[in-house]
Amino acid sequence: MDSKIDKLNKKLAQAHLGGGQARIDKQHDKKKLTARERVAYLMDEGSFEEIGALVTHRTTDFGMDKQVFYGDGVITGYGTVNGRLIYVYAQDFTVFGGALSETHAEKICKIMDMAVKIGAPIIGLNDSGGARIQEGVRSLGGYADIFYRNVQASGVVPQISAIMGPCAGGAVYSPAMTDFTIMVEQTSYMFVTGPNVVKTVTNETVTSEELGGAHTHASKSGVAHKTSTNDIQCLEDIKTLLGYLPQNNRETAEKLEIELSDEVRDVLSEIVPENANKPYDMHAVISGIIDEDSFYEIHKDYAESIIVGFARLGGRSIGIIANQPMSFAGVLGVKSSRKAARFTRFCDCFNIPLLVLVDVPGFLPGTDQEWNGIIVHGAKLLYALSEATVPRVTVITRKAYGGAYDVMNSKHIGADMNFAWPGAEIAVMGAKGASEIIFKKEISNAEDPAAKLAEKEKEYADKFANPYAAAKRGFIDEVILPKNTRRKLLKTFAMLEDKKVDRPKRKHGNIPL
Repeated sequence: MDSKIDKLNKKLAQAHLGGGQARIDKQHDKKKLTARERVAYLMDEGSFEEIGALVTHRTTDFGMDKQVFYGDGVITGYGTVNGRLIYVYAQDFTVFGGALSETHAEKICKIMDMAVKIGAPIIGLNDSGGARIQEGVRSLGGYADIFYRNVQASGVVPQISAIMGPCAGGAVYSPAMTDFTIMVEQTSYMFVTGPNVVKTVTNETVTSEELGGAHTHASKSGVAHKTSTNDIQCLEDIKTLLGYLPQNNRETAEKLEIELSDEVRDVLSEIVPENANKPYDMHAVISGIIDEDSFYEIHKDYAESIIVGFARLGGRSIGIIANQPMSFAGVLGVKSSRKAARFTRFCDCFNIPLLVLVDVPGFLPGTDQEWNGIIVHGAKLLYALSEATVPRVTVITRKAYGGAYDVMNSKHIGADMNFAWPGAEIAVMGAKGASEIIFKKEISNAEDPAAKLAEKEKEYADKFANPYAAAKRGFIDEVILPKNTRRKLLKTFAMLEDKKVDRPKRKHGNIPL
C-alpha cells in the first residue's frame, strides 16, 4: 500500500509543479503569479478543493504524446471566499502557454455545470495563448462548449472573469459573456486578431498593449469593467466585488449590520451650484447618500458622462446609476446608454435594488451619435429599466430634460418612487431653447429682442423649470430637501424590500441589440 501512496503523491507533486520550475520562474519574471498561487490567494486558507488534478490530454499528433502534464494547463475546483462557496478555474500558462485543449475545456465545463446546479458564483482566471493548435477543431469545440455554458449560467449565478495574461482569438468570447471582466495592467491583453494579423490585413502598426491592453479596453471599448495594477490587486478586486453580490438569482446580497445614527447629511445641500450651467461632481452626491466608503465603481474610465457601481445603504447592497455633470454635462450618448443598460440588467438579474440619480440635459447631439445608433442604444437603457422588477428609486438633483427624463427611470417606465430636490428642472428642454421656439414671433417683432427673450425665458422657467408641475401630476412623489435624501432613501428601500412583480408569460423580450 505504501508504494501506491507514494505513486499518488508523486503524481500530485508533478501536477503541482505545472510545466516545471523553469517555467514557473519565467512567470515570476513577468511579475505574474502562477495559477496555483492565484487560486491560493483568492480562496480562504485551506478551503480549496481541486477537481481533475490528474487529467491529461489525449493528443498523440505532432509529438504531443511525449509532452504530458497533469492538469493539462488548467486548475479547477471549489472553495470559499470570505466564507462563501465559489467555483474557480485558473489557466496555467506554464503548461503549453495555458492553451485550451479538449480535456482542458472539459474540466472548465464540469465546474461550470456544478456551479449552476448548486447555485454559486463562477470565477475564471484567464491566462492563455488561445486554442491548442495541435488539436485542431477539438480545441475549438471546447471553446464552444464553454461559451454555451456561459449563456446557460447567465442570470443564474454571477460570473466574473479576470484577464491575467494573454487572451486572444476565440478565448475572448467567454469573458465577454460573463458579468464582469477585470484586466491586469501591463501584463494582460485581449483581442480577436493580434497585431501581426492587423498589420497584414489593414497595414496598421499597433502593439499588443495599444490594440487590446487593459487601459484600451477600460477606456475605449468598454470590454474591461475594471483594471488592476497587478495580480494581487486583481484578486482583491474580485473579493470586493463578490461582497456586493448574492450567490445566485434566488437570493439577495448579504445585508451588513451597521449602526445608524443621525441620517441627515447637510453636505448634500452644498453640492449643486446655483448656476444651472455650472458642473459639479456627482460622486460627492453619491458619497453623501451611501454608507461611508462603500461605493465600488464599475466602468470608471468608460463613458464617463454616466456613473455606475455598487454601494451599501443601511448595510444593503444597491446598484447606482448617476449622470455625471462633470463630463459632457451628464448627457446620454451611445456608450453611456449601453453602459447603464448592461449594469441595470445585471442588478435586475441578481435582485440588487437600483438608485438612479438624475441630472441630464438630454441626449448627445451630432452626426457621430446618430450614425452610430444613439436611437437604438438609448432604447437599450429605456428597455432595461422598463423591464427591471427590482426596487427602483429615482432622485432628480437638477436637470431632467426631454426624452432623457423619460429614460432615466421616470415614473412612467415603472420606477417605484421618484423624488426631486427643490432646484430640479423637469421640462421638455431648457428655458432658453423653449422660449426661442414658443415665442419666436413675439421675440423677433419686439423692439429689443434680447430683453424680450430674457423676459420669456424667465416666464417659461417659472412655469416649467421646477419640480412642481411634475409633482402636481404625481410624476414626482415628493420634493425633498437634499440633506434628507439619505434618510428618505433608507426608509424607501426598506419599504420596497418585499416587492414582487408578475410579468406576462413569454419566452423572452426582444431587447434592441
